[in-house]
Amino acid sequence: MTKSNGENPQKTDIKVSLIGGHRLAGATLHERTVTTSLIGGADVDLTDIDIPDGTELRITKLSLIGGVSLKVRRDVRVEVHGLRLGGVKDDGPSEPGGPTVRIDAWGLVGGVSVTRA
Repeated sequence: MTKSNGENPQKTDIKVSLIGGHRLAGATLHERTVTTSLIGGADVDLTDIDIPDGTELRITKLSLIGGVSLKVRRDVRVEVHGLRLGGVKDDGPSEPGGPTVRIDAWGLVGGVSVTRA
C-alpha cells in the first residue's frame, strides 16, 4: 500500500474497463481505490502488504455484473457496504482494532468473498 504524504492527502486510484475485471495488488494501491466495469469483477490481493493498525483502506467496486474477491491477512477487519444481489462470505475477526479494509460494492449481480491467508 502506498500511503499519501501530506502534500497529496487521500489519493484515489481509479480503474475503468467496459468488459473484464481488474486484478489489484496491495503494493500498488493507495488508501482509496475505485474500480468500475460494465461486466467484470475485482480480484484484490492484500496479503503481501503491511497495513498499519488503525488504518482504513477503502475499495469501491461499481459494476452491473461482477463481484469482489478479496484476500487479506487473518488480523485484518473487513467491512462490506453497498447494494448488490449477492451475499458476503467472510469468517474474519470481529474484535475491534487493527487495520480495516472497507469494501463498498455497488452492482446488480455479484457478491463479496473474503479469503484469509
